[in-house]
Amino acid sequence: MAKKKTIRTIPQERTPMREQDAQVRAKNFEEVACGYGLEDALRESERCLMCPDEPCIAGCPVGINIPGFIRKIGEKNFRGAYDILTDTNLLPSICGRVCPQENQCEGVCTVGDSLEAVAIGRLERFIGDTAIKEGWVNIPYIEPNRFRVGIVGSGPAGMACAADMAKAGCEVTVYEAFHQPGGVLRYGIPDFRLPNAVIDAEIDNLKKFGVKFECNTLVGRLFTIEQMLDEMGFHAVFVGVGAGYPTMLNIPGDSLNGVLSANELLTRCNLMRARDFPNFDTPLPIGKRVAVVGAGNTAMDAMRVSIRLGAEKVYCIYRRSRTEAPARAEEVHHAEEEGVEFHWLTNPVSVLDDGKGGVRGMRCVRMELGEPDDSGRRRPVAVAGSEFDFDTDLIVYAIGTNANPIMGQTSKLKLNKWGYIGADENLATSVAGVFAGGDIVTGAATVIEAMGAGRMAARSMKAYLGIRDPALPYAGGKAGGAGTLFGIDTRERNFARVRIA
Repeated sequence: MAKKKTIRTIPQERTPMREQDAQVRAKNFEEVACGYGLEDALRESERCLMCPDEPCIAGCPVGINIPGFIRKIGEKNFRGAYDILTDTNLLPSICGRVCPQENQCEGVCTVGDSLEAVAIGRLERFIGDTAIKEGWVNIPYIEPNRFRVGIVGSGPAGMACAADMAKAGCEVTVYEAFHQPGGVLRYGIPDFRLPNAVIDAEIDNLKKFGVKFECNTLVGRLFTIEQMLDEMGFHAVFVGVGAGYPTMLNIPGDSLNGVLSANELLTRCNLMRARDFPNFDTPLPIGKRVAVVGAGNTAMDAMRVSIRLGAEKVYCIYRRSRTEAPARAEEVHHAEEEGVEFHWLTNPVSVLDDGKGGVRGMRCVRMELGEPDDSGRRRPVAVAGSEFDFDTDLIVYAIGTNANPIMGQTSKLKLNKWGYIGADENLATSVAGVFAGGDIVTGAATVIEAMGAGRMAARSMKAYLGIRDPALPYAGGKAGGAGTLFGIDTRERNFARVRIA
């Protein structure tokens, strides 16, 4: 029997991960973090205490058996680690790169109480990348049934739901508005954080389950949700379109040339390949002095993209302090290393016109922090008489997103007061057979939370369709007892959709 590990006997320092030099990477779109090698992964796996209460599992939105897959790494059984990971998460290479583990699994890691937490995300990425390199994919035996399921949106929520419904034997079709699948993973996250090759590999695995992707298909314009159920013959529909409608500041000068959203900047650069101009002819306004308003992960991406596109100076404008910045600490650190200039406690109040319809600068005001607001962060308050002008020729807003109104305008789905789709605790919407999850229900969240919503919706869809879910055994009576019919729980039944002319 292996000797029980204690906080004193494990490696005391978190295993570092090699990165591109800041001066080099600021001029290319190659991945910044190089990932763990074999020895790195084995060393870091030794830092897991295999806690009996497993707080990291509870901290993961999809409940990955984290000690289980780390134990397999320590045993050098990497395929076994992949098997455990993919029981609950089909996108380990993606989640290992972009999930905020420090606020989830690593945030509750017992080792983190005394030392730096175990690098769970880096280990997950190591296994995911090994699987891609080796061509591993876990495809169970699938018994086809008669049900057809439509998925609207190919982001993390849609992909997770599609995978579970395909495993259940359904014929699954995913509709994507853009010309390539992946949703926000594709258009919103730059290659230097999440390479397109990784997204392609994970989507290829979904196709091996029989999932079909229909791109260039904007549901709500080509056809409606109701038409999917009635005319197109889908038995159930999941809506996971995210929340990609940008928020603007609505201050004077917002409509000037040279003011755009981070979503537009990143979509043009990432998905439409404006970064490869002139090989790709996507237009993209590039400023010499770029000011990005906001301090979340999207803001960091927009700033770091601007540097790589040739901006001479890039500024972060944020109305709170660094302590309140919602971006991952690692992303802020990388942006600083690459030359971003941070202006904390600064808030724009108007955009200045150059006299030709373009931007010449911003008028800002200094802020100070008052009492905490509903988010728990201290509320920024303007300092009287502190206005000043700030020179810039391109302004990028990265201050959040909203629900795209197309779904609400073209279907009978009930929306909440913010325009997001209303769903109950089972993620069922107001239209029978239609389920929704991810950012379109909750507002902006993490990739793994969206995946968790997709999987929850799949469980609800299976119950709605009467598909037996072995992961959710019924709690009915004993065979032949109350609640059974011919020894079968009465809740295990199917139904036929009846269409009344």
